[in-house]
Amino acid sequence: MTDTVNIKELNEKIQKESAFIDIITLEINKVIIGQRHLIDSLLIGLLTGGHILLEGVPGLAKTLAVNTLAQTVDAAFSRIQFTPDLLPADLIGTMIYSQKKEEFQVKKGPIFANFILADEINRSPAKVQSALLEAMQEKQVTIGTNTYELEMPFMVLATQNPIEQEGTYPLPEAQVDRFMLKVIIDYPTMDEEQLIVRENIAEVFPKAEKVVKTADILKARKVVKDVYMDEKIEKYILDIVFATRFPGQYRLDKYTHMIQYGGSPRASINLAMGAKSFAFIKRRGYVIPEDVRAICHDVLRHRIGLTYEAEAENITTEDIITEILNTVEVP
Repeated sequence: MTDTVNIKELNEKIQKESAFIDIITLEINKVIIGQRHLIDSLLIGLLTGGHILLEGVPGLAKTLAVNTLAQTVDAAFSRIQFTPDLLPADLIGTMIYSQKKEEFQVKKGPIFANFILADEINRSPAKVQSALLEAMQEKQVTIGTNTYELEMPFMVLATQNPIEQEGTYPLPEAQVDRFMLKVIIDYPTMDEEQLIVRENIAEVFPKAEKVVKTADILKARKVVKDVYMDEKIEKYILDIVFATRFPGQYRLDKYTHMIQYGGSPRASINLAMGAKSFAFIKRRGYVIPEDVRAICHDVLRHRIGLTYEAEAENITTEDIITEILNTVEVP
């Protein structure tokens, strides 16, 4: 396979095609201080078409980051605040009777946009959450008897607050699995927070400019697929995912009774796609093991089910993923 791929040529192509990533990052950094990992994750979602679940306490710029990303791309953006009284029709739209035309007409909902910010997704009941499922998975929406294709690029960025559990509806495993990445957002450093305070009390709050068209994003998605991935890296990805299913086969016997279920084939696909796009962001034409390791926690943390035994011993999915990365042989 290596003979058919000219790494030097591919590298030059990726260097050229990925130049716009720096421009987007520059615009986002005008508004968002720090949060490098969050910005990289949003870019991975943008380059792969994967949906992202952001989790963190209020005030860590989750909504602002998504808003800012949408501002840098010349695309339609919808922000939906999820509440307990939200109905599926509020999301996808409904049929409305027109007295003038004496017929039912479709009134499309806010889901018909390129970027959807589903704010506090766990605040709404299951029927509303499941209304998102068809859109996320099939990239289409059914209203009445008609099915409508969603315009590409289409990306759902959902936020949830891990602290408040009262009045929330946890996302079912099947739906969580539809998110390519689950990103945990942490507090900024003291220096970063000082800059955040300065920025917010200044006379004018910075604003990101539109620097990319949707056509550029769709073109970049095709180029990301060209990033070279060696068979050894493919095997490395499979070893990591299989270690979540059969820990005993990977000298991780202590986790045999702690893992209820491991990552699905979606985990393997998303690790491969995520690693390729991470290499693209780093302006490289080939994937290295570090690319896989960099995104591994975000891809797997919501795909491993823990037993009561693990919870009783305070073992988290983070611990298990870290242990797997330390045990599985790196190519």
